[in-house]
Amino acid sequence: MSLVYLGLGTNLGDRFSNLKNAISAMAAWGHVLAVSKVYETAPVGITDQPAFLNMAIKIETKLEPLPLLKVLKDLEKDLGRTEAVRWGPRLIDIDILLYEQRHVQDATLEVPHPRLVERRFALAPLADVGAEVIHPTTGKSIAQLLALLPPDDDVKILSETI
Repeated sequence: MSLVYLGLGTNLGDRFSNLKNAISAMAAWGHVLAVSKVYETAPVGITDQPAFLNMAIKIETKLEPLPLLKVLKDLEKDLGRTEAVRWGPRLIDIDILLYEQRHVQDATLEVPHPRLVERRFALAPLADVGAEVIHPTTGKSIAQLLALLPPDDDVKILSETI
């Protein structure tokens, strides 16, 4: 079994249900070990859209990175996600943030997530479930990386539980 950290985001429909449904569906191929708080965050890139709910989960799975990506993309579609504009509104978005201490560089997948260290909306929930985890490229813990970012009032805890 491999230890994987996933980031989840949603800004359309019933946002809490979108997150709950995604996590519930993961039981078919993984074991959820920890779930972060839920954060409400301002959109990045295209700012004229509803606020996001973001969270992270720690999961064990037998799936290798590329098969895991396929399962996650299929899950997004099953939950109602349609392809749209990059960084635009979406019903559900699931990203592989970290996969063990592995580096994956493929045309369809890059792990660790390439913009993870720049994004408070991803690092804050990730720190809830893996503050001590060492980022394989920087050599710093998730908590250390989060502390390096400037404060951001657009990332706030909305709920302690999902």
